[in-house]
Amino acid sequence: RLRELAADRRFLRRVADAADDLHEYMTAPRWYQTIPEAPRAIAYFSPEYGIAAALPQYSGGLGILAGDHLKAASDLGVPILAVGLLYRHGYFTQSLSPEGWQLEHYPSLDPGGLPLTLLKEKDGTPVRVTVSLPEQRPLHAQVWVAQVGRVPLLLLDSDVAENDNAARDVTDRLYGGGTDHRLLQELLLGIGGVRAIRAYCRVGDHPEPEVFHTNEGHAGFLGLERIRELTEARLSFDEALEAVRAGTVFTTHTPVPAGIDRFPAEMIARQFGGDNAWPTVPVERILELGAEDEPGKFNMAAMGMRLAQRVNGVSELHGEVSREMFRGLWPGFDADDVPIGSITNGVHAPTWVGREIMELAGRELPTLVERAQGWEGVNKISDVDVWGIRNRLRARLVNAARERLRRSWLARGASRAELGWIEDALDPNVLTIGFARRVPSYKRLTLMLNDQERLRELLLNPERPVQIVIAGKAHPADEGGKKLIQQIVRFADREDVRHRIVFLPDYDMALGQLLVQGCDVWMNNPLRPLEACGTSGMKAALNGGLNLSIRDGWWDEWFDGTNGWAVPTADGVADPDRRDELEAHALYDLIDHEVADRFYDRASDGLPLRWLEMVRHTLTSLGPKVLAGRMLRDYVIGLYAPAAGSARALSADGYEPARHFAAWKLRVHQAWPGVRVEHVEAANLGDTPEVGASLELRAAIALGELQPSDIRVQAAYGLVGQHDEMVGPSYADLTLETEADDGKAVYSGTIPLDRTGSFGYTVRVVPDHPLVATPAELGLIAVPEEPVGMTNGTLR
Repeated sequence: RLRELAADRRFLRRVADAADDLHEYMTAPRWYQTIPEAPRAIAYFSPEYGIAAALPQYSGGLGILAGDHLKAASDLGVPILAVGLLYRHGYFTQSLSPEGWQLEHYPSLDPGGLPLTLLKEKDGTPVRVTVSLPEQRPLHAQVWVAQVGRVPLLLLDSDVAENDNAARDVTDRLYGGGTDHRLLQELLLGIGGVRAIRAYCRVGDHPEPEVFHTNEGHAGFLGLERIRELTEARLSFDEALEAVRAGTVFTTHTPVPAGIDRFPAEMIARQFGGDNAWPTVPVERILELGAEDEPGKFNMAAMGMRLAQRVNGVSELHGEVSREMFRGLWPGFDADDVPIGSITNGVHAPTWVGREIMELAGRELPTLVERAQGWEGVNKISDVDVWGIRNRLRARLVNAARERLRRSWLARGASRAELGWIEDALDPNVLTIGFARRVPSYKRLTLMLNDQERLRELLLNPERPVQIVIAGKAHPADEGGKKLIQQIVRFADREDVRHRIVFLPDYDMALGQLLVQGCDVWMNNPLRPLEACGTSGMKAALNGGLNLSIRDGWWDEWFDGTNGWAVPTADGVADPDRRDELEAHALYDLIDHEVADRFYDRASDGLPLRWLEMVRHTLTSLGPKVLAGRMLRDYVIGLYAPAAGSARALSADGYEPARHFAAWKLRVHQAWPGVRVEHVEAANLGDTPEVGASLELRAAIALGELQPSDIRVQAAYGLVGQHDEMVGPSYADLTLETEADDGKAVYSGTIPLDRTGSFGYTVRVVPDHPLVATPAELGLIAVPEEPVGMTNGTLR
């Protein structure tokens, strides 16, 4: 056949055109190349990557997000170098026992049969990176490269002959083993990952990264390795710390403390002390970086944040949750002042959107595909075309689900003769709801079972039936999650409903694509606010699906009342069972009285016009927001470019600015106990404050051993809450009015009285320096010992 095609001139022209398109994609300037002063390269570290089902190096949302991050970077021309681990057994494949219990299988992966290339030195020998372990044990790894478009993904593999058996097994499986095993993986990812990048840049003459981005705390040791590099180049630990922090971005993905990796401090001391110590990096300083409230614990997220000048959550709500959760790292500051921002996740449309939709968009709305513009043009596409595609995608899901269901039942011990009912399982014309995700308890897989009779009525409604397709994996060590899966499977096994609700084992990217493309509604019911972002609903939206979700993660941010449905939450109800009951019944009511009503409300031509109206609004309102391209632009403009600027500033002139900055920080920390707000007085207030007036403030500040150039004096003002706390205060800088020889200074300024209601103000002092990224960076603040405010604090 290949010989025939080689003689087919028409086919050869198509191949040449495809090769030209690929060459153009890989080499031509793209959006990133228009950004002035952009970083030459960015290193991106993640413990898992969801690139494709053929490369099973992911377990859930963190990995899928990382894969979409790389693909969007390739599309936009962002010069990312990605680093991860190559797990020889991946995560796990999932099947079910006859009783519906999750079973795990770990198939061996042959790197030679995967889309990988072994990284080699210029003389052809394989590159090796080595991490030293206690008792003079070396941990060696080779480096495989997966080319994700323009982006090289370096995957470290410890299964090499130079290692002993224990070391060879370090990269055996994703999230497997105990605490010791996890620590070895994270040492290899962080320390070995930096060394792999150095080798890749040396071998391939690639620019060295100016910015290092760690996706969660698993790769946090990369900061220590970079400190080691700089201290061996004659910087002190504190100087190297400042240089490293300036160019580091840390993204947190967890909204709960239990989701953070924490190790016994003695394990870290053993790794970085004794005969394995780095001479220029004291183990005591390392332990300080990971210290937390509980003595004897080393917190990877705490270390990640202390080693990064820029930190973000993955949705606006998650940013709020993170600022509250980590405020202890910045004592004295209100949660709103904690320097953790947010960039809401996005998804890579070409990966997740159905082929039919991409072809229609490319034909009718070319700028939508090429430049993520023109979403309002969705309204120009006919109802017949939109509904026809939705029907085809739903039918494809139904056919694939039947085949997967048959394989699952056979694996559970059923005979083919008793599986005739599967031919009628699901219906390509019935309202189809999807629910697929990892299965920790907070995602509440079984909330839909709260009232099984009510659920049964919804499934079997003779006029407006509903069908539900479910998938998900529980962590192998999570017995509670496995029980939830078993409960769902047992309900779905019931003869009266098994044609309307199915659980499909082995949730992976291929199944995820079928689900987000084929489902009419994407259901999500986590325990708010425990969903950091959640992106599967974004994928469904891009395929014309509607979201039915608790207002958590991204949905809290972008639900507008008409682009889907928000499930009411019983916030404040302390009894978890009662809360589940209330929210489950709200879910049933929405499905029964709004979702199904709208789906089955058909015009004379059989089209659900009101449903299609919601689909169009979903696409036009959410389409531009949920794209990974938008997310990458936000990272580049908001984090990568500023981090590169800071890193360049500190590394200039042989790191002389880093030396001065570290010395300034040390001086400010030592002198801060002498800084006080001694007196605050207000003028121009009058007997009855009114909106539109202004308040003149003067504050007497004791500087101690510091100079006015070392500090910033600010007025904080705004509405006052029930407990005399300021709610979402604004800040105005006060200017130096006079300075005395005794270390005292007077600052003054004006604040506007621009809002009605209870109003208050105070004054604070924070360190200030051109290289400080936020007022809270040093964790130092001085406020009046006695509260200040207004004698008549209500504005009219």
